[in-house]
Amino acid sequence: MVNSEGARAPREQRRGPVVRRQSQMQVGTTDQHLLDTRGAADWVHEDPFRVLRIQSEFVEGFGALAELPPAISVFGSARTKPGTPEYEAGVAIGRGLVEAGFAVITGGGPGAMEAANKGAMEAGGVSVGLGIELPFEQGLNPYVNLGVDFRYFFVRKTMFVKYASGFVVLPGGLGTLDELFEALTLVQTKKVTRFPIVLFGAAYWQGLLDWFENTLVPQGKVGPQDLQLLHITDDVEEAIGVVTKEAGT
Repeated sequence: MVNSEGARAPREQRRGPVVRRQSQMQVGTTDQHLLDTRGAADWVHEDPFRVLRIQSEFVEGFGALAELPPAISVFGSARTKPGTPEYEAGVAIGRGLVEAGFAVITGGGPGAMEAANKGAMEAGGVSVGLGIELPFEQGLNPYVNLGVDFRYFFVRKTMFVKYASGFVVLPGGLGTLDELFEALTLVQTKKVTRFPIVLFGAAYWQGLLDWFENTLVPQGKVGPQDLQLLHITDDVEEAIGVVTKEAGT
């Protein structure tokens, strides 16, 4: 290929591990783009830069949580109202987990998350909130004494699992279900070991368990043994006992 000045143009362009050819070749060099202060700043929004931002979120999360004592993640709806039996159960669970020697990790928001953080803080324990950037800003609830905010859901979910020894799942919506099924998948596929999952609120969760037993198992989508991955209860002390005993304390 010959350019307009008669010189032979390069057939490929190498930038570190990346090879570009034909229409994918770019004008200029990496150093030029780095050192040139003129031009658009669109590069900060492109995927290669996002990798560094994702890396920084992992580093910040690992750094903040690395010295946590044994912990349990508690999930539940942000729409749970203070003063309701569901909210008060969350407070009792947070308190009981701290009294059993555990830190409490939640999503840091209102509702059931706030309840568990409140119980943990009032019991003098470590009350962790892992927040997430959302279109509707809600911020960390006032009962968090160690908080980390994330941009990316998958980084946040890694922290929920890496630094917890089990889950207590209060009634919740799509976010709660997402976290529940993520945990179930990790345990079923043996990506994590000794990870108890307690569903609190039998009336709320029984329909889900019935669907597992009456639809998924008969159709072979899951095995009967997979039903043993979940423990359902309405009793706060039982929930705490199951999740802390199976977590190894």
